[in-house]
Amino acid sequence: MKQPIFRGTCTALVTPFDAYGVDFAALDRLLENQLSAGVEALVAGGTTGEAATLEREELLALIAHCVRFCDGRAKIIAGTGGNDTKKAAETAKAAAALGADGLLCVTPYYNRCTQDGLLAHYEAIAEATKLPMILYNVPTRTNVRIEPETCAALAKLDSVAGIKEADPDVGRVLTLRSLCGPEFPIYCGCDDRILPFMACGALGVVSVLSNLRPKEVKALTDAALRGEYVRALGLQMEQQPLIQALSAAVNPIPIKAALALSGLDCGPCRLPLTPVGVDLSERLQQLL
Repeated sequence: MKQPIFRGTCTALVTPFDAYGVDFAALDRLLENQLSAGVEALVAGGTTGEAATLEREELLALIAHCVRFCDGRAKIIAGTGGNDTKKAAETAKAAAALGADGLLCVTPYYNRCTQDGLLAHYEAIAEATKLPMILYNVPTRTNVRIEPETCAALAKLDSVAGIKEADPDVGRVLTLRSLCGPEFPIYCGCDDRILPFMACGALGVVSVLSNLRPKEVKALTDAALRGEYVRALGLQMEQQPLIQALSAAVNPIPIKAALALSGLDCGPCRLPLTPVGVDLSERLQQLL
């Protein structure tokens, strides 16, 4: 039986920036807001956290800061994926030394490895550290898909502790449960599908929306975990307009704009991501 790193809500944290680098004062405000809402876990340095433009030293400092600040009040899952297997394994090992509770490892992107390559990639990371690892399948961003059969093979590794599934096909959850077993942790990676994924057996969500509305997302996942699907449906539908707006431009451009509009400014995105457009900014302002 695989022991899940968390059940319920995990926030894929944005990374606050200022003119000098990571803005740790803004990060503290963001973290306190999350902890006050009672979220179960936080991803530090994931793709929503602009991992692609974080220096390695910045990423490790970010992980270490989150571990110290949260001090066991929420699980800290380090975003250590990449398309260079050696570097990904080294970063995973460093995150373990810093006290992270788990890893979130996106599939290699751009070089687009085969399914055998995915097996070898994740096996190498698993050999570097025994820290529990959540696979991350997001083919719309990487152009690489973890096929269900490959996931079933990876599920046999002791340190593979689930998958964040961002393929919009809800049917994949049922296929994964069939091939990997009902105890293999599956997490929703799409805020607009939290309820249907959890109704099919997912244990929770790794959420972008919960940067802004952690209490609301936690209420939704809590209801779904209790099997209160009518209540969960109402909570899901309440958030759909905002979720759609947050998906109207490349993540994390809209969520950072929404945080700023809500008084929790986390600074700009790093190039090549540019500021939110006027139309979307006005749409977000109306929704908020």
